[in-house]
Amino acid sequence: MYENLAILAAFVFLYSLISGGLERTPINGAIVFTAFGLAFGPLGLGLLTLKVDEEGMRTLAELTLALVLFTDAANANLRELKHSFHIFQKLLLIGLPLTILLGFGAGVLVFGGLTLLEIAILATMLAPTDAALGKAVVTNEAVPSKIREGLNVESGLNDGICVPILFIFLAIASGAGAKGGTSMLALKLVAQAIGVGVVVGAGLTFLGVRLLTRFADRGWVTETWRQLPVPALAVTCFAVAQWLGGSGFIACFVGGMLFGGIEKRHKHKLLLAAEGTGDTLALITWVVFGAAVVGQSIGSFSWQVVLYALLSLTIVRMLPVFLVLAGMNLRTDEKLFMGWFGPRGLASIVFAVIVLNEHLPGGGTISMTVVCTIVLSIVAHGLTANPLVAALGARIERSKSRSK
Repeated sequence: MYENLAILAAFVFLYSLISGGLERTPINGAIVFTAFGLAFGPLGLGLLTLKVDEEGMRTLAELTLALVLFTDAANANLRELKHSFHIFQKLLLIGLPLTILLGFGAGVLVFGGLTLLEIAILATMLAPTDAALGKAVVTNEAVPSKIREGLNVESGLNDGICVPILFIFLAIASGAGAKGGTSMLALKLVAQAIGVGVVVGAGLTFLGVRLLTRFADRGWVTETWRQLPVPALAVTCFAVAQWLGGSGFIACFVGGMLFGGIEKRHKHKLLLAAEGTGDTLALITWVVFGAAVVGQSIGSFSWQVVLYALLSLTIVRMLPVFLVLAGMNLRTDEKLFMGWFGPRGLASIVFAVIVLNEHLPGGGTISMTVVCTIVLSIVAHGLTANPLVAALGARIERSKSRSK
């Protein structure tokens, strides 16, 4: 235990020293973290022996995603969101279902050994994008604000929307959907996940901000303890929503949006600790993923698994995005940019653990495909983020200069 702790703590310290420099290179944090876990894990030097079970991995990924969703939503520009409303509306209401359908079609062609229901489950698991892996794009001001905010809201809500869809497919697979009717089950799960998530996120955040403001004005909140309310509030929103049967991810995103809208005086100072906590949890999550998951899975990747992963990251994601953004006053390169930056990560890890616990006949193939897609996404999206952002920014500047 102490050897693992020493290695992880030393790595966190060293990475914190060079993080700013790495942000200016094509190598993002997730690549470094996963590679470190792989290099020091059982497949590499064997110095990092992390024994994390499925529930531990799920909890770690969920808490990381909850903090990232809350802080990203709180930092969103609400004024710009009004201009990008139709963009993320189309991405979520039309683009997301199309992505699942296209992923289903690709799975039918690639996987002969999976049932149609298992392919539908796989397509749903890989439909949501990762707010944490997309942070390099949505926080870069070289990217037009309507694209940044559109991608930010999409990644913040699509995982929460996919939760009830996944549970519907799993219920049908277990036979539970046959008792009360699949349609009624679907409506109940969707309404419960979204409704409870919105109510819990908005209610707890409104109450939390009012209490924080009142006691801070009285001088009861010391400088040391000022670092904790936002991380605690984000986790509370997530846990209460999950406890009541709703989507904790939607609760965190809605709570973050409300927090950013009503707490304007000290917002950035209060969010700083939450962002640091989220970044640290992300580091640990990807190190564990590299050491305990990738190291054990990489030898099981078949050509079908790799092919589907490539299709999922390209055609399955990019074609629906390109189609739904038609007529949105976006250039072709901007639509391709938004289609490409749909990284897969924490949400898919959580879904993989949920599906593994269901012990489906094709569960092994499904989990290997998810792991392979996430690994390829970490590398591909990490290496291309800064170069493509720079290229897009340069083209936009040239277009502006020509219009003058």
